Amino acid sequence: MALETLAGEESIKESIERFLVVLSVSLSVATLPRVFSWVREIPYTLLLVIVGLGLAFVDVRLVNLSPELILLIFLPPLLFEAAWNLHWKDLKQNLVPVSLYAILGVAISVLGIAWALSTFTSLPLSAALLLGASLSATDPISVIALFRELGVSQRLSVVMEGESLFNDGVAVVSFTLLVGLALGAEQFEVQQAIAQFGAFVGIGIGVGSLIGFGISYLTQRFDLPFVEQSLTLVSAYGTYLVAEELGGSGVIAVVIVGVILGNFGSRIGMNPRTRAIVSEFWDFLAFFVNSIVFLLIGDQIQFADLAANLTPIAIAVAAMLITRAIAIYGLGALSNWLAGSEIGLPQQTVLWWGGLRGSVSIALALSVPIILEARDEIIATVFGVVLFTLLVQGLTVKPLLFFLNLLGEQKSEAQYLEAIARRQALLRVLDYLQKTGDRPEIAPDFYQSQTNFIQEQLQSLDKEIETLRSDQPRLQDFVREQFQQELQNIEANTYAELLRAGRLNQALSPLLQELPEESKG
Repeated sequence: MALETLAGEESIKESIERFLVVLSVSLSVATLPRVFSWVREIPYTLLLVIVGLGLAFVDVRLVNLSPELILLIFLPPLLFEAAWNLHWKDLKQNLVPVSLYAILGVAISVLGIAWALSTFTSLPLSAALLLGASLSATDPISVIALFRELGVSQRLSVVMEGESLFNDGVAVVSFTLLVGLALGAEQFEVQQAIAQFGAFVGIGIGVGSLIGFGISYLTQRFDLPFVEQSLTLVSAYGTYLVAEELGGSGVIAVVIVGVILGNFGSRIGMNPRTRAIVSEFWDFLAFFVNSIVFLLIGDQIQFADLAANLTPIAIAVAAMLITRAIAIYGLGALSNWLAGSEIGLPQQTVLWWGGLRGSVSIALALSVPIILEARDEIIATVFGVVLFTLLVQGLTVKPLLFFLNLLGEQKSEAQYLEAIARRQALLRVLDYLQKTGDRPEIAPDFYQSQTNFIQEQLQSLDKEIETLRSDQPRLQDFVREQFQQELQNIEANTYAELLRAGRLNQALSPLLQELPEESKG
């Protein structure tokens, strides 16, 4: 017993040491853009992959990635954070293209990649289908971060992020259905596959909805910021585990619970300060997890395996690009026709080229059963394709955005919000100066100089705000949406306060979901 205890303690110590090494390397990489200006042109996550490749080249292996590590530890917080920040109003407006890309797009990708690999390589069709399912999940974390930095339109960001969140779940479900076929344990039947797919997705949506709304109404009854923050963390992991245990899609369940808590629960059950605390916590956690994941992706590369599988990798890359082009342009045209989505060719081009592959693809490849003969070839091919998308596509998205002239809208919105915030702050300072202008220990000249300086700054800000409004007519809609959100928050916070004070005996949903039509003119 003593020896077992000692061995367990040594294992824990070794795990902590490895974790600290990974974290130290990741955080060191984060400082590189501050030291070398040219590094700032590379997205942080891609820089981590490059550093990981360098470690792999000198055969330094930090931690062995496993499907359990990715799917159970890393994936839930990444999915939850993205879903938490995804506005339901924007998602609802783009639900048709997101659904088409996430469902039919995955099917096109799986079948197209599988056909190409089974036709032009020695890979059997069943194994090629598994490989296609592994590569059908997009992971555009680096691209979305770049969108926010450069000011790409909110709509393009929502479509790309929404597609990624839901096609992760569809890809995992597809992979699960195809594993039995690859092992020869079951025959493929269309009706049975559709029924299983519906059950996976339905259970995931059901579990996510129950937990999401349950926590939303629970947090409305108390105001404990750190408890509410902890509940979001428990919901991310707990929802995934419960859905998987019930035979559903844990990925879809986490996405659903994240969307509900971010759009509904945070409004009816959290005051503004708590919402800010929770959002900052998830921003940090996403940065923390991404720092580890992308470093380990690069560090896991086996160059000898890549060299031995260059042909299937090249065919998989070509098939992936072609099938994604078919899905994006074809389904984009269908969405424009069905729902008037107005996703133009430039936006579709960015969606096509920005569909990177990442941690989910690697987790699925590593999940291929050991008894499958083509397992090593599948893993090597997936790693090769992921590496291509991250380094080639990821590093060229920025020039593509400049070439297609898709920059600037969000940057103008951020600039406008900053100007409004500065104006509001200076008005409060000016009001304070006027109220305390008779303090004997402060010279009148100092008061006057400070007042004059603030008034000059206010005039400059007023000119900047007016210029932004005239140059960017879309800002009028943006300002109205911001004001609408403020009204909704006030209503929801009032209900929560009355409930906590015992003046309400049941939770109320906000009525101000949208402004009346006559106020939108």
